[in-house]
Amino acid sequence: MSHLKLGVEVVSAYELMPKDGQGSSNAFVELHFDGQKFRTTTKEKDLTPVWNESFYFNISDPHNLSNLALDAYVYNHNRTTNSKSFLGKVRLTGTSFVPYSDAVVLHYPLEKRSIFSRVKGELGLKVFVTDDPSIRSSNPLPAMESFGHSDSRSTKSQAPEQVPSSAADPFSDDKARRRHTFHHLPNANISQQQQHLSPSATQPSMNYGAYEMKSEPQASKIVHTYSGLSSQPTDYALKETSPFLGGGQVIGGRVVRGDLRASTYDLVEQMRYLFVRVVKARDLPSKDVTGSLDPFVEVKVGNYKGITKYYEKKQNPEWNEVFAFSRERIQSSVLEVAVKDKDVVKDDYVGLVRFDLNEVPTRVPPDSPLAAEWYRLEDRKGEKKKGELMLAVWYGTQADEAFPDAWHSDAVTPTDSPSNVSTHIRSKVYHSPRLWYVRVNVMEAQDLVISDKNRFPDAYVKVQIGNQVLKTKSVQSRTPNPVWNEDMMFVASEPFEDQLILTVEDRVGPNKDETIGKVVIPLHSVEKRADDRIVHTRWFNLEKSVSAALDGDNAKKDKFSSRLHLRVCLDGGYHVLDESTHYSSDLRPTAKQLWKPSIGVLELGILNADGLHPMKTRDGRGTADTYCVAKYGHKWVRTRTIINSLSAKYNEQYTWEVYDPATVLTVGVFDNSHIGGSSGSKDVKIGKVRIRISTLETGRVYTHSYPLLVLHPSGVKKMGELHLAIRFSYTSFANMMFLYSRPLLPKMHYVRPLTMAQQDMLRHQAVNIVAARLSRAEPPLRKEVVEYMSDVDSHLWSMRRSKANFFRLMSVFSGLFAAGKWFGEVCMWRNPITTVLVHILFVMLVYFPELILPTVFLYMFMIGLWNYRYRPRYPPHMNTRISYADAVHPDELDEEFDTFPTTRSPDIVRMRYDRLRSVAGRIQTVVGDVATQGERIQALLSWRDPRATAIFVIFCLVAAVVLYVTPFQVLALLAGCYIMRHPRFRHKTPSAPINFFRRLPARTDSML
Repeated sequence: MSHLKLGVEVVSAYELMPKDGQGSSNAFVELHFDGQKFRTTTKEKDLTPVWNESFYFNISDPHNLSNLALDAYVYNHNRTTNSKSFLGKVRLTGTSFVPYSDAVVLHYPLEKRSIFSRVKGELGLKVFVTDDPSIRSSNPLPAMESFGHSDSRSTKSQAPEQVPSSAADPFSDDKARRRHTFHHLPNANISQQQQHLSPSATQPSMNYGAYEMKSEPQASKIVHTYSGLSSQPTDYALKETSPFLGGGQVIGGRVVRGDLRASTYDLVEQMRYLFVRVVKARDLPSKDVTGSLDPFVEVKVGNYKGITKYYEKKQNPEWNEVFAFSRERIQSSVLEVAVKDKDVVKDDYVGLVRFDLNEVPTRVPPDSPLAAEWYRLEDRKGEKKKGELMLAVWYGTQADEAFPDAWHSDAVTPTDSPSNVSTHIRSKVYHSPRLWYVRVNVMEAQDLVISDKNRFPDAYVKVQIGNQVLKTKSVQSRTPNPVWNEDMMFVASEPFEDQLILTVEDRVGPNKDETIGKVVIPLHSVEKRADDRIVHTRWFNLEKSVSAALDGDNAKKDKFSSRLHLRVCLDGGYHVLDESTHYSSDLRPTAKQLWKPSIGVLELGILNADGLHPMKTRDGRGTADTYCVAKYGHKWVRTRTIINSLSAKYNEQYTWEVYDPATVLTVGVFDNSHIGGSSGSKDVKIGKVRIRISTLETGRVYTHSYPLLVLHPSGVKKMGELHLAIRFSYTSFANMMFLYSRPLLPKMHYVRPLTMAQQDMLRHQAVNIVAARLSRAEPPLRKEVVEYMSDVDSHLWSMRRSKANFFRLMSVFSGLFAAGKWFGEVCMWRNPITTVLVHILFVMLVYFPELILPTVFLYMFMIGLWNYRYRPRYPPHMNTRISYADAVHPDELDEEFDTFPTTRSPDIVRMRYDRLRSVAGRIQTVVGDVATQGERIQALLSWRDPRATAIFVIFCLVAAVVLYVTPFQVLALLAGCYIMRHPRFRHKTPSAPINFFRRLPARTDSML
């Protein structure tokens, strides 16, 4: 017999709803588990009652523990009417139960029983599983119709002295003790401590373990969450946290205000910094024999040291540089700011300014910046020397305006010199260039002159903007006036630095072309349009070279010239797709006059990255130099680089305006290769997170730890976890709801749509333009980062992705398949009662057809209402099971990571080609079968089979007469009864209509 028991300690409640009409409540708790009920004592006139009562439930079937649930109901006892009123409930599933050694007191928000319930407050419980045979279960709850002796019947632990030795009661009646807040979600993890819980080592593992949760000071409680569509390993699941941020502690999406002053950075933890602004110096003494001085400033706090740039031969230098030292890492009480003279052998000491850190003032925005002051330099003995230094020293947080451009002590190790890496470790906000589509309509040419006068030109036009080159088809004309009339699309960015170059070439032989002339058009002179209005055409003279084409004066001197007829415009009515359409972060057109007002604000707090994999080796140990990049719309942000840390704390907050909820925020983590690596090495991707704005509830703060999953040739790997805080707030509810009825893309995408080939080509060019522009910033956002954030390779072939999409399609149609299977069972009379009820419903709908649509929509309304209680409480995240990454074959992964064109050996390429042929063969068979059925439908009236067509025509005539004289309800009733007829009236062979249809001819016999 199993001794496994579920222990529940009802500790206290907090801020309950008053129910007695006098601003208070008489609260008690009922516990329901596995058919057993227990009840606590009633606490009179107390909205914050404390019970500290323990109960033990018998677990009848330990193997079924994960399917059981503990329900805790809080009631108010009305002694006048001897009744109880509902105050709230908490429901915990069996997957969240942990062993006693891991259990802590957690305060759960009380839930409503229905949408009309008024509930508030929290209930503190400690729930654990124990197999101690000395602990007896509590007495069962007596009949509950009488409340007169509830206090005397309260169930305490039957053997309090038999609680395991490690369970010294940590609870007291002190209501001011610290509370751990916990929000329950399913946990699919199988506990690693199952050998301590299972009475037998040979029995199957029981799913009553939970992820380890340690009770540490200021630690957030972590809950595993996962997609309901397809479960995945627990280590790859999302985790909800309850961190203490600038606005207070986040509990279940709401911020519980603390005693601290609210900050504008309320989605990140406040980090204290000592800021030192070195402005300038004056009247510095000369140190060299030449009487010159090469000054620089060294700012030192404990083991951390920051150095400004130095000036050659300048006694009144200006630096205006800011240094930020993390306050929690400062191990000294003195700040030293020294002015030194740069020398080849050893830097000479000029003077010093000391500050007592206990007397440094604190600045809190929006206070005005602290004014810098002049300080006389001193020597090491404290005596005044010649020269003064202008400084400002203050304590602040990351909300300070000086924070983004400051040198950070937590971003550079104490022994590193910041001169080589300072430009690559700072945080930065980038704005991607404004992109335009350039539409070029090459219409015709006139009076082309070629070198060989004895033949007509075989001409085509090559159009080029930057690295983008397109060609028209070659036209062999009987005249020197060829006509093409072809449309071409390019991508250009503001400011328009490139030029549109058109070259008319004559194909004189295989792989041999001669240039007839060129046209150069500066893009800044091209007409812009925001709709599909007709742009006027223009004739351009052909010149022999680009320089001649740019010289307008020479063009006017020529009386005769070959000409090219063009229509060129900048199309601002499109949205330039610079990322995958599935993950678009912006859907606005290029032309600003078409922009609608924003509907809300998206706030992102990048808290920290934990458990990172070592990306490089330094000083004999693995480490990483990580930074985060977030992209939404035209705005890219990059956090500062945290060096030599596998648990980086960023605590940086950013804000975007939201114009469409059907957009996606992307956050990526990268390892900086500029730190300790060669200049040519690429930044290494660690992982990324996508969050769709439409899945976020307005006003709620989502604090989750996202696993950083990356697909490698060896399989999927977890590279760490990224902790984010996200909040979406709408500014106009009406505008936001109205957007759901508007087209996803701007109007021009539907008036003059682009082909799929054009979209792929233009998207590739747009990503290259954005990457080239951002890589020129400082610090640069490198090309590999932009391509990874934009999913530039998402369109390439992947066997794994193809299988994943197939299973997604099967999942979508699974409901339809299930409905068809159920209807088949109804027709086969597997359950006669169900079949009879379906017949009755069918008859009702036939005779009252006006009820069909109301019934369907009412049914969908009820389903939606029922699913509301199970709605996701967290953003969806990358799922290895849905992505088919947990069961992929190694060779398929190797094929996915192969370059284009391939670099693999011929044998491997031949094997993959044969595999692709077999897959394509099955697809070909399915497509052929679908085509066959369609051709048989066409054959009904084509007289290809004259006898079959004659039978069908006669049947149509008879059906027309019968349908005319017979009411439709009767025919529908007879058809339904025939389809759902009893199996006794069915035959195993197919019916006559099916046999007739299968005998119809198709065009398969005409195929080679």
